[in-house]
Amino acid sequence: MANKGYQFQAGSFQVTPEVKADFDTNGYILVRNLLNETELKKLKGILEDSDVIKEYAVDINDGANRKSRLCLWNQPGNDVTGMVARSEKVAGTCEKLLGGEVYHYHTKLMMKEPFTGGRFVWHQDYGYWYGNTCLFPDMMTVFIAMDPCRQDNGCLKILQGSNRCGRIEHKKTGGQMGADLERVDMLKAVCPVVSVEMDPGDALFFHCNLLHTSSQNDGPNRRWAFLCAYNRADNNPVREHVHPLYTKLNKVPDSAIVDCTVDWDVEAKDFFTQEKRDAYWKSRPEPEVDTSQN
Repeated sequence: MANKGYQFQAGSFQVTPEVKADFDTNGYILVRNLLNETELKKLKGILEDSDVIKEYAVDINDGANRKSRLCLWNQPGNDVTGMVARSEKVAGTCEKLLGGEVYHYHTKLMMKEPFTGGRFVWHQDYGYWYGNTCLFPDMMTVFIAMDPCRQDNGCLKILQGSNRCGRIEHKKTGGQMGADLERVDMLKAVCPVVSVEMDPGDALFFHCNLLHTSSQNDGPNRRWAFLCAYNRADNNPVREHVHPLYTKLNKVPDSAIVDCTVDWDVEAKDFFTQEKRDAYWKSRPEPEVDTSQN
């Protein structure tokens, strides 16, 4: 069922034992229409042509002469984007999939523009977060498609079931952390490569050890995605880092997304500025790894 996806229906979608088993076995579940047309329109209206996004977005070099844009913030706040991240159907579902209380680790808008958007090399999110002293991989991300995600504009590709291999070595490549490609190739022999094509409003809930990648945007259509990351409350990082320590997440009903009247709660966000990003990479002196085959 995980490949085809589950259909979200307000008031009836549940993390059943079958759904939980799919997540644990495959490393992800795909939920169609998690955001309905009204919610998606409101969220896109906030993000598109936003001075906030323009001010805080940074370039992500893909090591292959292309780049994507990223805007990231650590705290959800009380605005529309925060209501999405705090909603029961997003945060509440993550709690059921991870088996415990979660808090907001960060939210980001990933922007791949037509013909110029960069790739993301094979990696696990825990390849980053391990270095932030989160001791256990009790973490996950919700990838919500803002645009159609297709193979020609750089949709996600995943190694189904690779979450069960544990964390593998990662090293810096360009402005990213890339997984050990020899290990990735070994896993490809036993874990199917799945291209996750999504329509706007669809959401991929995936475990932090699931290996994933995405190609450059070679098509005429942009590929924007809204991603919310969560850490389990009992997995508080040992040391302070660029992302927050445990902060109580006050969940809201799904209706709060449409009901919210605050476009941006800028002061509450704690944006990941270029200065913070530069400091983050200075704390990771690992040599670069060749990822040219991907």
